[in-house]
Amino acid sequence: MSETAIIDQNARPATVTPAGAVTPAEAAAMLRAVFNLFRLWQVNDAQARVLLGQPSASTFYRWKRGTIGAVPSDTVWRLGDLMGIHKALRHLFTDPARGYAWVARPNTAFGGQSALDRMLAGAPSDLSAVRAYLDAERGGW
Repeated sequence: MSETAIIDQNARPATVTPAGAVTPAEAAAMLRAVFNLFRLWQVNDAQARVLLGQPSASTFYRWKRGTIGAVPSDTVWRLGDLMGIHKALRHLFTDPARGYAWVARPNTAFGGQSALDRMLAGAPSDLSAVRAYLDAERGGW
């Protein structure tokens, strides 16, 4: 006796995500978390757009309202670094408010600029440099 497979003609194919890749749902969650982080860091919208890789104004404000569709891979990488910076600060400072304030304070590690100033230079490597500095300060992985 043979079995017959029933095929749903309207079914969508399953999306396969490579191992270690960020899913669209994870990217959306990271983006929502980063908007909260920007509020705590007192980052304005113009600065936030730079930190997110200069999305168009309409995309940025749509994301800020919580309507998040596809997130470009460059932005996903930036979100990863921003979340890593947040995590490192939470490990380094027992008082979260001190960690949030640290971002805007001048720092000799960044030539007298703040970590935020360094990140606002705009290149993804600027975010990575701040994250690497903090990871080294807390003992890395």
